[in-house]
Amino acid sequence: MTHQKRRKNMRNVAIIAHVDHGKTTLVDALLKQAGAYEFKDGETAIMDSNPLEKERGITILSKNASFIYKGIQFNIVDTPGHADFGSEVERILRMVDGVLLLVDAFEGPMPQTKFVLKKSLELHLKPILLVNKLDRPNVRPHEVADMTFDLFCELNATDEQLDFPIVYSSGKEGTATLDLDEESSDMKPLLETIIRRVLPPIADPSLPFQMLVTMLDYDSYVGRIAIGRVFHGKVSVSDQIALVRRDGSIGKGKVTKILTYRGLNRVEAKSAEAGDIISLAGIEDVNVGDTLSACDNPKGLPTIKIDEPTISMNFSHNTSPLAGKDGGRFLTSRHVRERLEHEAMINVGIKVEEVDGGERFKVSGRGELHLAILIETMRREGYELEVSPPEVILKKAGDGILEPVEELVIEVEPDYQGSVMQALGLRRAELNKMQNSAVGTIRLEYVIASRALIGFRSDFLLMTRGSGIMYQNFLEYQKYKGDLPSRQKGVMISQSGGKTVAYALFNLQDRGEIFIHPGDEMYEGMIIGASNKGYDMTVNAIKGKKLTNIRASGSDEAIQLITPREITLEFALEFIELDELVEVTPKNIRLRKRFLTENERKTVKRSKQ
Repeated sequence: MTHQKRRKNMRNVAIIAHVDHGKTTLVDALLKQAGAYEFKDGETAIMDSNPLEKERGITILSKNASFIYKGIQFNIVDTPGHADFGSEVERILRMVDGVLLLVDAFEGPMPQTKFVLKKSLELHLKPILLVNKLDRPNVRPHEVADMTFDLFCELNATDEQLDFPIVYSSGKEGTATLDLDEESSDMKPLLETIIRRVLPPIADPSLPFQMLVTMLDYDSYVGRIAIGRVFHGKVSVSDQIALVRRDGSIGKGKVTKILTYRGLNRVEAKSAEAGDIISLAGIEDVNVGDTLSACDNPKGLPTIKIDEPTISMNFSHNTSPLAGKDGGRFLTSRHVRERLEHEAMINVGIKVEEVDGGERFKVSGRGELHLAILIETMRREGYELEVSPPEVILKKAGDGILEPVEELVIEVEPDYQGSVMQALGLRRAELNKMQNSAVGTIRLEYVIASRALIGFRSDFLLMTRGSGIMYQNFLEYQKYKGDLPSRQKGVMISQSGGKTVAYALFNLQDRGEIFIHPGDEMYEGMIIGASNKGYDMTVNAIKGKKLTNIRASGSDEAIQLITPREITLEFALEFIELDELVEVTPKNIRLRKRFLTENERKTVKRSKQ
């Protein structure tokens, strides 16, 4: 084997971790250390630029940052920690030569730690373990390092991968050390470890140009932008290059723009060479997994395997009587189609198919959160939608049917253990492991069908009074588990349109939980609450009190209403049944029956009998 040339002045590293273990805060600390970004007072998590990321405190989209330390260019890629964004993680790892595995010094490895680590070990990347958040109380760094070593063994890491260095850090305080007995004042020990342990990228500028497209972006001025790492050769603006598609067909195009990273910003460059992570414009029909190469040597690089979607929902434009009254700007099925096609082009984890002659669209993704983020993003952009309940995607295998199954890890206080185990037992979950944690909670590990988890999160939070922690992670497809219990409650359905009246809601609140406030607009067929009975009931929420000229003693005092439940998108998607929809507008999230009038609902019910 010939000796491969490496670009000594560069390191390409991905940061992988479970949700909320401190990846983005760590990038802040590295950028400060290298002086690559001017932080304003109080500014943190600057990689989470998307407003949804800021609100939820999680990374949804992978992002790149670049800085120079000791004359070496570091390209750092922040990846999502949530398995629902797994397609992002898989692609990103193809651009780097090493990974920084972040583990919380208190919590230890979690299901998504296992997910992201497994992906990086399969690609033979060299890991560095970073035990982070040393500033937390009750930390147990040595125990966490041992637990992570066990996880490496469980995932069949090679001897070389098991020989990983351990760095202890606090991203918040901007310190890192190789030895807990030694004080540290900066992040230099971590940067030095990356220089020593992560190999420089293989890069031979004399070979013909080749670049694997791992992400796409879109700009209304320059069109599609291909993002990826240059594996071989050089490329310059105005070069004619070949597009080698995943199916082997070949197209051509001209490079109109090259962008590289400086700090967090993209800056224009005239050329790029092997080892660089770049954005390149000019190739209009490029897709993720395609290869851009020299015209005289159009050869494709190994394509990216992306996990299949496991959950689907139907999207359509809003057809409710209140459509267009909530500030929405995009109201037609054409608008919805164009937006979903754009999303499917950029986000390879999502698939879009037409249903009912183009009036509805079946959108498939990697999990409930994956699709909920898309709905929330569209809502903020001014779209009005109707969304059906999430359904798992089943597969046929021989005579049987397979369904997606997840690993579920739950941490609860001992007082709530019984009710949680009972609820999961009803959902046919299999308990694999139970252990006491260092902080007095009980950790339960289950294998459970994905469809059994739809709607469980809100029940779980009620059961544990908000103190329980729950993580899930797609495991594999297994044999169909049979029927599962459905929602136990019926719903209260409005029998007419108009504004709700406090007096009517006061009389309804004994029958169940109310979802709307006095004065809210509603329409016939809209769901205004959950009834305690196991069946649906049609109710009148606009009925006022009959007034007389006699004052009744004590009964005219102010009506005391129980605070209605706040309808979040997650709750709505988990709550609805197959004959119901979620209406999503820029200002409101409402629940409704698919068929709005009682006569329509009775006709459909009779036709099914």
